Amino acid sequence: MLNVDTIKNGLVIDHIKAGCGPQIFHWLGLDNASFTSALIMNVQSKKSERKDIIKIDNIINIDYSVLGYIDPNITVNIIKDEKIVKKIRMELPERVEKVIHCKNPRCITATEKYVPQVFKLADREKAQYRCEYCDALYSAGTIEG
Repeated sequence: MLNVDTIKNGLVIDHIKAGCGPQIFHWLGLDNASFTSALIMNVQSKKSERKDIIKIDNIINIDYSVLGYIDPNITVNIIKDEKIVKKIRMELPERVEKVIHCKNPRCITATEKYVPQVFKLADREKAQYRCEYCDALYSAGTIEG
């Protein structure tokens, strides 16, 4: 049996789609963190067959809109004194910035590097986002950089 210590004060990012944990772990910079963190992959789940979990023994600032964009089924549990004090459920954000990079070579963001990469939710059911500048369509679920 795998045993990961209890979080005293920190965050537990739960219900991550199996296989997406490493991407989020890296995006959060936890691979270079000075505090304890754990990435647990392919955990059996009641809601889905498998899931990933990230445990962070520290309170860090997270852009929840990015987590919602990656997987709207993610929950974040805030832990204080080894107890869950708040549970935050993600959802697809209306807008994401600096997460997706437009691949359209004619988009203004391809030549003007100072223009922020901004995408707006175009279809909630299909989880699709549209570039604010050129209308290119992208599916939610991946981050870059």
